[in-house]
Amino acid sequence: MPAKIYRPAKTAMQSGKAKTNIWVLEFDQESARKIDPIMGYTSSGDMRQQLKLTFESQEQAEAYAKREGIEYRVIAPKDPIRQTVSYTDNFRFTRIQPWTH
Repeated sequence: MPAKIYRPAKTAMQSGKAKTNIWVLEFDQESARKIDPIMGYTSSGDMRQQLKLTFESQEQAEAYAKREGIEYRVIAPKDPIRQTVSYTDNFRFTRIQPWTH
């Protein structure tokens, strides 16, 4: 069963970067999910979908996958592009657009 190794992105709900330095090994979906006709719950017979393993580094995650014989693919993390914006630029004399409230 194939798995993916990735580093999770920063949550959009907070400005902090907690839990973005860990690496996660997560198994791919093996069988399709089914909808229970009475209750409407989604279920699956694949128990590995619930499994999420965390590692301190990418090398540790890859070593674990190799040791256990798990097919894996590594998804490279995308670092955010930070724009430096100065508050004083709003009041610059050479500003192209006029400043409004």
